[in-house]
Amino acid sequence: MEQTHSLLLNEEACSQLREHQRAEFVLEWLRFLKKLLPATDRADVKKNQKRLVEQLTTVLTGSPGPPTRLLLAQCLALVYRVGDSLTSSLTVDRCNDIIRSKDDSPSFLPTRLAAVACLGVLYEQLGRLLINSFKESVANLLKATKSAESQGRCEIMLCIEKILKGLGVSAMSCHRDIYKTARTCLTDRSMAVRCAAAKCLLELQREAVFLWSTELENVATLCFRAFEGSNYDVRVGISKLLGTLLASALEPRQAIAPRPGSKRNSLKEVMELLSSGFLRGGAGFLRASGDMLKGISSVSRDVRVGTTQTCVVFVSILGGTWLETHFSCLLSLLMEWVSHARATQYPADAVSCRCCASFILRATLGTLLGEKAQIAAAKEICQLISKQKRVVDAALHEGNLEARVRPADVAASQHVLVCALLELGSLLQDLSSTAAPLLLDTSIGMLDTVISVLLHPSASARLAAAWCLRCVAVGMPAQVAVLLDRCAERLNALKSCPEAVEGYSAAIAALLGAVQLCPLGISHSKGKVCFLKHILMQHSQIYIQTSACICIIGGCSGHIPCIIKHSSGEKIILIIWGHRSSCSASFIPLTACLDSFFDVYITVAEQYICCISCLRAQILEQFCEFVRQLKGARQQTVQIRVAAAFCCTLKCLASSRRELGSEEVQRPALSLLLGALEGSNPLLRCMAAEGLARLVQVRNDPNFTVSITLMSFDKLKTARDAITRTGHALALSAVYRYLSGISSPQYLSACVGVLFTLSQDSTSPEVQMWALHALSMVVDLAGPLYHSHLEASFTLVLRLLLSTPHTHVEVQQSLGRCLNALITSMGPDLQGEGAGVCAVRTSCLVGCAVMQDIQDCLVQAQAISCLQQLHMFAPRFVNLASLVPSLCINLCSSYLSLRRAVVACLRQLAQREAVEVSEHAVALVKELPRRDNTQLDVTIKEVGLEGALFSLLDRESDPRLCRDIQETLVHMMSSAAESNLADWLKLCKDVLSASADSAAAAAVETQQEEDGDRYDDSSAFHAKSESSGPFNNLRWSTRVFSMECVCRIIAQCENGDLAHFNMALAQEQRLHESADYVVLHLADLIRMAFMAATDHSDQLRLAGLQTLLVIIRKFSNVPEPEFPGHVILEQYQANVGAALRPAFHVDAPPNVTAKACQVCSAWIASGVISDLRDLRRVHQLLASSLAKVQVGRDVNSQLYNESTFTMETLAVLKAWAEVYITAVQGSRQRESPGSNLQQQSDEAGTADPAGAGLLKLVQTDLATLSRLWLAALQDHALLTLPSQYSSQLPSTGGSFYTAEMVEQARPHYYSAWATILHATALWLNSTGFIMVDEGPANLSRPVTPTSMGQSTSLSSVKSPEDVNTDRLHLILGISVEFLCSPHSGDQMENISSCLQALQALLEVPWTRSKVGSDQALRVELLSVLHRLIVTRESPSVQLAVLELVRQIVCAAQEHVKEKRHSAEVDDGAAEKETVPEFGEGRDTGGLVPGKSLVFGALELCLCTLLRKLPQLSPKLAGSPTGWGGQTCFLSNTDCRLVTSALAILSELPSICSPEGSVSVLPTVLYLLLGVLREAVKGSVGAESEQLVPGILQALRTVLTSPMSRAEKSRGAWTELLRCAMHTLLESWHSDKMEPGVDEVTTLTSLTIFLLYASAEVTTVEPLQTRCIQAFRDSLESKDPVVLSRSYQLLVSLFQGPAVVARPFILALGGRLVSQLEEVEKSRPQGPAELQAVQDAIRALEALVFAADETHRPQLVAVLLPILISLLLDENALASAPAASRSLHESALRDLMRIGPQHSAVFKALMASAPHMKARLEAAVKGNQESVNTKAQAPRVISKNTPSIQLKINFL
Repeated sequence: MEQTHSLLLNEEACSQLREHQRAEFVLEWLRFLKKLLPATDRADVKKNQKRLVEQLTTVLTGSPGPPTRLLLAQCLALVYRVGDSLTSSLTVDRCNDIIRSKDDSPSFLPTRLAAVACLGVLYEQLGRLLINSFKESVANLLKATKSAESQGRCEIMLCIEKILKGLGVSAMSCHRDIYKTARTCLTDRSMAVRCAAAKCLLELQREAVFLWSTELENVATLCFRAFEGSNYDVRVGISKLLGTLLASALEPRQAIAPRPGSKRNSLKEVMELLSSGFLRGGAGFLRASGDMLKGISSVSRDVRVGTTQTCVVFVSILGGTWLETHFSCLLSLLMEWVSHARATQYPADAVSCRCCASFILRATLGTLLGEKAQIAAAKEICQLISKQKRVVDAALHEGNLEARVRPADVAASQHVLVCALLELGSLLQDLSSTAAPLLLDTSIGMLDTVISVLLHPSASARLAAAWCLRCVAVGMPAQVAVLLDRCAERLNALKSCPEAVEGYSAAIAALLGAVQLCPLGISHSKGKVCFLKHILMQHSQIYIQTSACICIIGGCSGHIPCIIKHSSGEKIILIIWGHRSSCSASFIPLTACLDSFFDVYITVAEQYICCISCLRAQILEQFCEFVRQLKGARQQTVQIRVAAAFCCTLKCLASSRRELGSEEVQRPALSLLLGALEGSNPLLRCMAAEGLARLVQVRNDPNFTVSITLMSFDKLKTARDAITRTGHALALSAVYRYLSGISSPQYLSACVGVLFTLSQDSTSPEVQMWALHALSMVVDLAGPLYHSHLEASFTLVLRLLLSTPHTHVEVQQSLGRCLNALITSMGPDLQGEGAGVCAVRTSCLVGCAVMQDIQDCLVQAQAISCLQQLHMFAPRFVNLASLVPSLCINLCSSYLSLRRAVVACLRQLAQREAVEVSEHAVALVKELPRRDNTQLDVTIKEVGLEGALFSLLDRESDPRLCRDIQETLVHMMSSAAESNLADWLKLCKDVLSASADSAAAAAVETQQEEDGDRYDDSSAFHAKSESSGPFNNLRWSTRVFSMECVCRIIAQCENGDLAHFNMALAQEQRLHESADYVVLHLADLIRMAFMAATDHSDQLRLAGLQTLLVIIRKFSNVPEPEFPGHVILEQYQANVGAALRPAFHVDAPPNVTAKACQVCSAWIASGVISDLRDLRRVHQLLASSLAKVQVGRDVNSQLYNESTFTMETLAVLKAWAEVYITAVQGSRQRESPGSNLQQQSDEAGTADPAGAGLLKLVQTDLATLSRLWLAALQDHALLTLPSQYSSQLPSTGGSFYTAEMVEQARPHYYSAWATILHATALWLNSTGFIMVDEGPANLSRPVTPTSMGQSTSLSSVKSPEDVNTDRLHLILGISVEFLCSPHSGDQMENISSCLQALQALLEVPWTRSKVGSDQALRVELLSVLHRLIVTRESPSVQLAVLELVRQIVCAAQEHVKEKRHSAEVDDGAAEKETVPEFGEGRDTGGLVPGKSLVFGALELCLCTLLRKLPQLSPKLAGSPTGWGGQTCFLSNTDCRLVTSALAILSELPSICSPEGSVSVLPTVLYLLLGVLREAVKGSVGAESEQLVPGILQALRTVLTSPMSRAEKSRGAWTELLRCAMHTLLESWHSDKMEPGVDEVTTLTSLTIFLLYASAEVTTVEPLQTRCIQAFRDSLESKDPVVLSRSYQLLVSLFQGPAVVARPFILALGGRLVSQLEEVEKSRPQGPAELQAVQDAIRALEALVFAADETHRPQLVAVLLPILISLLLDENALASAPAASRSLHESALRDLMRIGPQHSAVFKALMASAPHMKARLEAAVKGNQESVNTKAQAPRVISKNTPSIQLKINFL
C-alpha cells in the first residue's frame, strides 16, 4: 500500500493485485489523494492534472463501490479546485453523458451512481464556475429520476442538494422544477429516497421562499403523507424539514416581497397546520370525515410521532426566549391534541398521544429553558391542572350527587391531567430544591392542586398525580414526610370512597418508593405506620382493598427488612392471609404481592421449585399446543411471552445449578424453542437462540450440544428461506455462549465456513445481517482460537464494506460489529511490524474510514468504537488529527448511541493525549465554514473542547454518558489544569455563573462599606449584572460538577510547586517567568465558593461549602506579604460568614447544616479570625446549632430519617469539639513561657483578643457540651461492640440513635468519635475529674439506663468516684479498641486524637493514680502502644506514643513512691536506711513478659532505638552496619524519638524493686552508652548536638536513682556503674584518635558520673586515675572549644563533693596555674581563645574557694598575680586586639571583685610587689577615665532626622 502514496495512481502495482485487493488499493489511493491535494503546490497539480483526471475518470467508469464513488467525487472536485478549473466542464459533460446513457444493466449502475455523485460534489465545490451548465445538468438529473431505481433516485436527490448548496441563489431558476420532483420522492416507497428528498428540500428552502410562504400548507400536507409507514431516519429528516419551514414562516430569515392578498403566517395558523397533521394526518376533509363515520382512526402512529418531532424542531429553532413568551400557546395546543376526540377514540391511541405530548414538553422545557423559566412554566402547568380539576369537580356536583361521572366527561380531562402532571413532576425533580419557593407560593397552591387530582374518577389521572408527588419527594426530600402524613390522614378520612382509597394508596406507595432515591430518607416510624396501619383498609369492595394493599406493600419494599426485624412479621402475614377467604379472585394479586414479602422474611425458593417440577412437562406441552392453535399477530405475541418466560426459567435453573427435568420435560422445551427459532418475528428468533443457549447450559451434556449444532447445520444446508437461515445461523453462534466459549477447532472451522457463505449472499440483505452478527459472536466466543481465521475475516469484512450499498444499513451495522470483534481478538498483536500485521492494520483503518463516511449513526458509532480499540492496542498508528475532528463533529449528534461512542473515545484519548485532543478540536472549529458552525462549534471556539463538554453535560440525561463526560473532563484537567490554571478556573467560574436567569448571572463582589457597620456580613456583598459568558441556563448538577472540578484543581496544585500556596513566592516568580499559581486566584475561589454556598440548590450549597472547607484548609496559613503578621484569608472573613449563615437556617437540610458545622469549626480552628466580633458571629452560628441539638426533634414529626438527626447532632458536637480543642491548645501555647504567641503578645503589648476570647465563649456551653460528648462516646462504644454482643445494645437505642437505625448511624459515629474523644479528655483534664453539678443537659432522647451515673433511680446512683472511673474506662476502652483495630491504618488523624486524648487524661493526678494502681491496665496500654509504634511510620504518632509511655511510667513511678512512703510511715521506719521492697521484680528480680510494665517499656524503647540506630544491636556488631559501620544520619525528629526513648529507659529502674532494678540496669546502661558512643563518634549526622543533652540527662537520671542507694541493690549497682564507667573510659581511649570525635561529650558524661554516682563507684582505682588522665589530656588540647568546655567541667568538679574534688585539685591545679601564667606571653586572638582563658580563670577561682579556710589565702595569693598579669598598660591597650582588650577588662573586674573579699592578702601582695601595684593603678585609672568620657558625651539628635526610619530600598 505504500506504493499508492503519490499524486498519481501506480497502475502497474494496481494491475498486479487481485480484484478485491485492487478495490482496496484504489480506495487507499483516493484517501491519500484527498489529504494530499490541499497541501500540494498548485503548479504540481496542474502539471499532473490531465493524467490525474484520466485516472479518476477510469475509476469512475470502472463500477466503483459506494465508498469509492464518494471519495472519487471529492478528489475529482479537489483537482479542479486546487488546479486548473477550466476543463471542469468536460468532466461535467462526461458525467451527464453517463447519466443519459440507455444502458440499464446492473453492471452499469455503479458507474451511473458514481457519475451522479461526482456531479453533485463538483457543483458543491466549484459553485458558480459551472453556472453555464447547471440548467442542463439539473434537467438531466430530474429526467433521470423518473426512470431510476431506488438507489439512483436517492443519489440524484443528494446530488441536487449539493448543487443547491454550491450555487445558492444562482439556482433560483430551477427551484420550482426541483420542488416538483422532490415532492414525488418525498413519498417514495424507499425510505432512503425519502430521507434524501427531505435533505434536498431542506437545502432548497434556504433560497426558495415559496416553500415556507405560499406553498407552506401543501408542503406540510406532503410531509404528513411522507410520515406514513416511515422509519426513524425518515421521521427525523422530514421533521427537520417541516419544523424549519414552520419556524421560517413564523419568523422569516429574509424579507418577502409583498403580494396582493398575501399576509404573514401567524402562530395560530402554524399551530393549525400542526394540529391538522396530528389529528387528521394531512388527509383531505372527505377522507377524514369518511373515516370518522366508519369509526376508524385515519391517523397512523408514524404520522403522530413525526408531527411530534416536527413540533420539537420547530420550537428548538425558535429558541428558549420564544418558548418563554409563547409557552401558554404551546401548552394549549398540546392539551388540545391529547383531549381531542380523534386522538382518544381507542386506549392505545390515547396513550400514544399522551406520550407524544409528554415528549414535546420534555424536549423543550427540559432543554431550552433555564431554571427561572422552568419555574414559570411549572406555575402555568399547575394553573392548567387546577382548571381541569375544577371542570371535573363541576361535572361531579351537577345534578344528582350520587350519579357517577360519565366516561365522556372524564375523558375530556384525564389525558390533559396525565400529561400536565407528568411534566410538572419532571420539572420539579429536575429543579430539585431550587423549586422550593414554588411550593411555598400560596397563590398557586401547587401541592394542594396535585393532591386534589388523587380523587379524580380516572385511574390514570390518579396515578399521574401519585407520580408527580413522587417527583416532588425526589427533588425536595423535606416534603416526603409532610406528604405522607397528609395522604395517610386523608386516606383514613375518606376510606369509604373508592377513588380516594386507590388514589391516596398510590400516592403513599409512590412516596415510599421515592425514599430510596432520597439520601436523607424518612423516619422509620412513618414507613412502619404506613405498612402496619394502612395495610388493610376496611372497604366493601375487596378489589379496591387489595389494590391499595398491593400499592402500599410495593412502596414499603425498601423498608420491609427493618419492619420485619423490629416488628412482628408473623402477625403481618397472618393478618393479610386471614382476608384471603373474602374474595378468592380478588386475592390473587394480593398473593402475588406477598411473594416479595415472603422472599424477605423466609426462603421458599427451593420448596417452590420442588413443588412445580412435576408440572413442568404439562405446562410446556400446554404452551406448545396453545401456540399452535393461535394464528397471526396474536400467535406471535403469545409465543414471544412464552419464550421469554421459559428463558427466565432456564436462567434461574442455571444460576441455582438445577436440572430442567426428565426427557418428558426436555422434549416440549426443545420443541417450543425450535418452533420459535423459525418464527417470522426477529425478536422471537433472538429469544429462541438465547433459550437454546440457556438450555444447553442447563443440560451441560456435550452430546446434546453437538446434536443441536448438527441440526442447525443440516437446516442451513437444506433451507432456502431467509427466516430459517437467519434463526439457525444465530443459534450456531449462541449455543456456546454460556459454556466458556468455543473450544473445538473443527466446530469453529465449520461454523466460520457456513457464516462466511451466508454473509456473502447479496440477494438477501437480511441473511447477510444475521450471518455477520453471528460471526461477530463467534469471534468473541472463540478467543485466541480464532487467530487462524483473522486474515480471511478481515478480507471478507472489508470487501463487503466496499460493495454494500448505503441503503442496506443493517448489513453495514453488522459489519461494524464484526470488525470491532476482530480488532478485539487481534489485540496487542496489532502493534507488530510484520507484513501480515501491517496488511491487517491497514484493513482496519480503511474499514473504519469507510464506516465513518456512512451516514447511519450506528455504523458511525461502530467506526468510532473500532478506532478506540485500535488506539488502545496500537496508539501510534491512529492519527489524532483526523480522529478528533470527526469526534467533535458528532459530539452533539441527535443519536444517543453515537454520542456515547464519541465521549467514550474522548475519555480514552484524554487519558494519554489530553492536550493534543484539545488542540485538534480548536483547530477543527477554525477551519469549518461559517455556515456549518453550530452552537457547539461556537462553544469550542470560545472555551475549547472542555467548555463544549460542560455544555454537553448540561444537556445530557443519560447516566452512563454523563459519567463518561465527567471522567473525560477530569482526565483533561489532570493533564492541563496546572499549566492552564487561569483558563480552567475561568471555565469553572463561567459554568457556575450560568445560573437560572438567562439574561445575566449574579456575580458576587466584595466591598467594604465606609459608612455603616463594616462587621455585618450581609453588608459586604452586592450583586451586579454581568454577562454569563458562553454558557446559559446551566442546570444545578452541572454547576455542582464545576465546583468539584475546582476542588480537584486545588488538590492537584497541592502536589505541584510550593508557590501555589505562598503569595510572596508566587508574586516573585511571576515577575521572572510566565507562570500561574492558584494563590493568585484566591479571590475568585472565594467568590465561587460563596456563590455556590448561597444558591437555592441544596446540592450546590453542599459543593460550595466543601470548596470553602478546602480553601480554608489549604490557605489558612498563607501569610499576607503586604501586612506582616497577618494571613491572606483575613480579608475574606465577611465572605465566609455570609456563606455560612444560610446553612444554619431553621429550614436548612441536616446534611447542609452538618457540612456548615464542619466549615465553621475549620474556620475557627484555622486561626484566621483576628477580631473578637467576627469570632463571636461565627460562634453564634454554632451556638444556634447546639440549641437545635439540645431541643431535639420529636420522632413523629421528623422530616427525615432518624439517622439524619444523628448525622447533624454528631456534626455539631464534632464541630464544637474541634473548636474547644483549638481553644485549649491556643490557651496552653499562650501560657507556656517562651512560646511564639507569648512573645508576639509581649512585643505588641496586648494579648490576642480572638484567641483569648474563644475559650471563654466555649466555656459558657461546656457543661452541656461535656454531657453530650459523653453521651455520644457511650453510643459509639455500644455500636463498636462485636456482633455477638448485639443483645446488650439498648432496645430503645442510644442517646442520638434509634434501635432501628443502628446500621445507618454507625458511619456518622465513626467520623466524629475521635474528635469528641479528644475534646472530652481535655475537658476532664481541665476539671481534674472533679464533678460539678451544672444542671441537666437537654438531650434529644430520654437518657438510657446505660448512661454513666445518670440513672434516675436513687438506689442505683453512683458515687463521683464510680462515675469518674466509668468515664475513664469509657475513654480508655474506645481508644484501645480503635488502636488495636487492623482497619485503623488510614486513620492517622483518629490515631493522633486518641493519643492526645490519653495524654490529656494522664496529665491529671487522679488518672495517673488509677492507671498506676492497675498493673494489667498499664501493661495492656503498653502493648497497644508497642504495636502502634511498630506499624505506624508517622513521626508525630511515634513521638506521641513515647510521650504516652513516659506518662504511664510516671504514673507507675508515683504509685511506687506512694506505696513506699505509706510503708515507711506505717512501719515507723522513716529514719531507717532500708527501703521496703515495692516495684516490679520483688524479691527475685524477675520480669515476666506480658505482665511486666518494665519489660514492655524496655521492648518498646529498644524497638525505637534499633529502628533509628540499628548498629546498637549486638547481632550486628560484626556486620558493616554494626558499631563500626556507616553513619546513620538522624533528623531532628529522629533525635527527639531517641531522647524520648532514653528518658523512658532512665526512669525504669525507679519503678522496680531493688532486685528488679539490678536486672534492668545492664540493659539500660548498654543502650545509654551505645547511643552516647554513636553521638560521640558523629555517626548520627549533623543533628547530634540535639541528641547529646537528652543522653546526658538520661544518664544523670539513672545515676541518681534511689535504687543505687538502696541497701539490697547498692552493691550490684556499684559494680555495674563501675563497668559502665570503665566502658566509657575505654571508648575515650579507642575513639579519640579518630577524626570527628566529640571529646567534650565524653568529658561531660565522665563529669556526670563523677558528680552523681556514689564515691564507691568513682574513687576506685584505676577508674579515678584514668578520669584524671582524661582531663589532663583534654587540658593539652589545641582546640580552644575543648579547652573551654574542660575548664567548665573542672569548675563543676571543684565545686563537687570533697572526696571527688580533692584528687582532681591535687592533680590538675598546678597545670591550671601554669596555663594561666602562659597567657601573659600569648594573649588570646579570638573569641574562642578568650572564652577558654576566662573559663580557666573561673576554674582557678573555683579551686580557690574549694580549699579550706586555712589554705585559701595562699591560693588567693596565686590567683591575684595571674589576674594582674593579664592587665595591659595604657599604650598597649590602645593597640591591642579586641579579644585582648576584653581579657583586660574581664581581669580588672575580677580583681575589683576578689580584692575586697581578701583585703589582707591583697594589701600584702601590693606592698610586696610595687610593679603589680603600679600596673593595677594604671588600669583602674584608665578604666575610670573611660567611664567619665562616656558619661559626659552629649547625645546629639538631628532635628532633620525622623524618629521612624522609612524603608526606601524595596529590593
